[in-house]
Amino acid sequence: MASSSLNVHNESYRYDVFLSFCGEDTRKTFVDHLYVAFEQHSICTFKDDERLKKGKRISDELLQSIEDSRLYIIVFSKNYASSSWCLNELLKIMECHKMNGQTAFPVFYDVDPSEVRKQTGSVGKAFAIHSNKNKLEVEKWRGALKAAADLSGWDVRKTANGHEAKVIKFIIEHIALELRPIDIGVDKNLTGIEQRIHDLNPCLELGINDVRMIGIKGMGGAGKTTLAWAIYDKISFNFEGKSFVENVRERTSQFGLNKLQEQILKDVLNEGISVQGVQEGRNIMRKKLCGKKILLVLDDVDHKYQLEMLAGDTTWFKPGSRIIITTRDRQVLEAHRVKVVLDVNLLSDEEAICLFSRHAFGKDIPNQGYERHSRKVVSYAAGLPLTIKVLGSDLCGKDDSEWTNALERLKTIPLKETLNILELSYANLEDDHKQIFLDVACFLRYEEKDKAIRILESCGFYAKYGLRVLEQKSLIVTSIRDNRAIIDMHDHLAELGSNIVRREHADEPNKHSRLWVQEEIEHVLASDSDSEAVRCIALNITPEIVLEGLEKMNKLRCLLVKGKEFDYDCIINEACQYFPISLQCLFWRGYPHWHLPKTFEANNLVALEMPDSKIEQLWGEGKVMKKLKFLNLGYTKLITLDLRLTPNLERLDLRSCEYLQKLDVHSGCLKSLVYLNLSYCTLLESLEFIEQLESLEVLDIDGQVYMTEFPDYITTGHSINSLRELHLLCNKIEEVPSSIGNLHKLVSLELNCHGKILPRSICSLRHLRTLALYSTTGIEELPGDLGQLECLENLDLRCIKVKHLPGSICMLKYLKTLFLYKCELLEKLPEDVGQLESLEKLDLLECTNLRDIPSSICKLKHLKELKLVHCKRLEKLPDKLADIECLQLLDIQCTSITHLPPTLKGLKIFRSEFYDQVVVDEIILDDSIDNEITHDDSIEDDSITSASSPWAISKVDDFIHDDSMVDDLYVGTSQKLDLEGWRRLRNVYNIRATGVTHLP
Repeated sequence: MASSSLNVHNESYRYDVFLSFCGEDTRKTFVDHLYVAFEQHSICTFKDDERLKKGKRISDELLQSIEDSRLYIIVFSKNYASSSWCLNELLKIMECHKMNGQTAFPVFYDVDPSEVRKQTGSVGKAFAIHSNKNKLEVEKWRGALKAAADLSGWDVRKTANGHEAKVIKFIIEHIALELRPIDIGVDKNLTGIEQRIHDLNPCLELGINDVRMIGIKGMGGAGKTTLAWAIYDKISFNFEGKSFVENVRERTSQFGLNKLQEQILKDVLNEGISVQGVQEGRNIMRKKLCGKKILLVLDDVDHKYQLEMLAGDTTWFKPGSRIIITTRDRQVLEAHRVKVVLDVNLLSDEEAICLFSRHAFGKDIPNQGYERHSRKVVSYAAGLPLTIKVLGSDLCGKDDSEWTNALERLKTIPLKETLNILELSYANLEDDHKQIFLDVACFLRYEEKDKAIRILESCGFYAKYGLRVLEQKSLIVTSIRDNRAIIDMHDHLAELGSNIVRREHADEPNKHSRLWVQEEIEHVLASDSDSEAVRCIALNITPEIVLEGLEKMNKLRCLLVKGKEFDYDCIINEACQYFPISLQCLFWRGYPHWHLPKTFEANNLVALEMPDSKIEQLWGEGKVMKKLKFLNLGYTKLITLDLRLTPNLERLDLRSCEYLQKLDVHSGCLKSLVYLNLSYCTLLESLEFIEQLESLEVLDIDGQVYMTEFPDYITTGHSINSLRELHLLCNKIEEVPSSIGNLHKLVSLELNCHGKILPRSICSLRHLRTLALYSTTGIEELPGDLGQLECLENLDLRCIKVKHLPGSICMLKYLKTLFLYKCELLEKLPEDVGQLESLEKLDLLECTNLRDIPSSICKLKHLKELKLVHCKRLEKLPDKLADIECLQLLDIQCTSITHLPPTLKGLKIFRSEFYDQVVVDEIILDDSIDNEITHDDSIEDDSITSASSPWAISKVDDFIHDDSMVDDLYVGTSQKLDLEGWRRLRNVYNIRATGVTHLP
């Protein structure tokens, strides 16, 4: 007897499948091939290879094997019914099928099902051999044959046109599905896993016969391994071989990659192969794995070399194979040419509460009286599953006082188990990247990315590359807020950074490399303790602070002074002398003195930023700062600036220096200047020096209200081959010259035009991504070739006097935002506007003559916002508006729309990219909307905004499908308010403008 020695799917059964067959018909053909296929798919199968001769009694051992099998495959062939052995097997199989819930599947090989059912034809001839035997026994056999033939199975001759290999494939797929456990093997206490599996499915595309590597990336503790196990258990039956290699990072260091290679070979090939060296293992895997369609998961990979040795390239594997790689480091995936990468989303608050409750209370919601405590835990965990599980288990069974004490402890003592997991990522960083991580964690979090880069570069770091590395390793993220890139990180990573800085000298802040806690800073500055270790300080000026203490900090490289909450002129006059010579970065918003102190030797200063200050000049007497690269004196009282003192400037920001009259610029002194902002410096005598700036990339001279001609020095100067951004708004320029086309590297262009026509040469700016044209008098004609701006992503046209947009605009396949403000003559959009396949935002504010929205707009699959405010002549929307699947905001205030299209019923609009549920985010309605809209009970809403419509609140229950999903409610002139059952409601706005006298 032989059986595959692989895992058993159900512990109550010894075998997954029992094969019943007639040896002389199929042992060396169909059954042999079927058995091998079962082995290849890790399906434990019983096949009797020592069958006794016909007529002998079936053994007790064989009967037990039938009882110990989960499923049965009965291969009926011409001579099957001639064997009493086979028939007795069949009797036992059908008994187990009927009594024990085990499942039998007939396979008809060279016989017709009706022949088995009625014992006719070749089956009847074979069965006739038993005519002289015990009639009772023969009748039992007849009954078993009929019952088995009535079951669902496969007729080999009529399946897949009789191709046996394909038939076997169908059988394997069906049996694997039958054996798949209902519980997919994931911790029952987890939540949100099905949605994450759903998100991963499009990356897998199992129906495509290629070899695909998929990366799952996220920070430590985010649930990458859990997701990988879940998808592995869910889809592994589709493959001929499978292997899940856990903890690649840890096990590589402990046992070596060759042991992991041995595991993969054993799991996939079902044979033990000894691998002495990694290169030997690589060669073996490359030769042997290509014959099977496999599923391979490599968990927690942290180095490209691991992938090279465990999953070299796609040629190692048979088409249809899938390789899933979990990692914290995107660079590992990119270096291995992994093209499909899924970032693991952290848990939403609802998911987090559910997960925490399962661990703390054994159910999906908190116990009564523990709701507030549970919300605090979820807030602290910030969506990290690891923290939620650990705290849930720790707090399980604790009383209220213990909960309170534990939560208070977390304010000062981070959760050790979480920090230990996260610190693995920190430990593998290069030394300079560790320092950048600590700077971000301690005082650069929430800063604009550009500012953070300047601060870090001024301290000697390669900031752009370093931040990129941290982002790839899931240690920081860049978020967009108000069109600004902001650096952020998870709360626990910030805890990790502060803990690393503090832990060696927890009670001696003067020995910390970074100081950012105000109380500690005040203590260190006021004490006589040694402060040599301090490198960076981020402080607020308070009446208690003693800035003389800076004198002791001989290695201080960065001083960040925040805010101006107090009148501290008297302190500064005395304290300025204490800026240490080591200082490389000085940022002080609201600096109250008129110049820098004479005693400050700024020889090492690289970045000086003092916006909103009283400073009038840098020094009482000139000092050359050769290392200074970044200078920001915007919004100050600066009168003159001698740029000979700063010969190596790369960035100069003097925006809104209303008193600035003169810049001393001598030939060659600003060769390295890349960024120049002189916006609203209205008293500045001359800008001609700009012509000499050969490295200039960004020029902002908005607000030159006396400028009537487009400056020639822009289109003919030395920066013509370097300029990438030009901002030229709020002026009186009458005409844009055709020479604008000379700025062939422009990426962003914002300008006023008081003329009626734009030059066609503007369409030759092929690298342009942002184009903003503002016209107070009104451009009457747009170039017909706007479609040639093939890279354009943002188009902002304000106050232009055109009735129609050029049709070529529909060729802008990368356009994301189209803003048409106060284009009062515009009657309609191009009919082919639906070809703007990337469009996300369409704003038609105050296009008062707009009458029609083309139906093709419904093809904009990525459109998130459609604003039609004050389009007074617009009476209807396209009927198929519901086809816009991503729409989040529809604003139809002050239009003539009285009915929403019927297809809006059932419209599902994604709430946001950070949430899983599908709901409407916001529909802004005006009091002109017909009441029948409120009866659309299929719309799920998260925020309903009403502009003074009496019915909007009184009938709001008719408008929404599930009031428990509403967070914020804006009310107008409602006289009553029934909010019973609104479980998620947090804010009710504009209540004072209503007649409501009390809330329920």
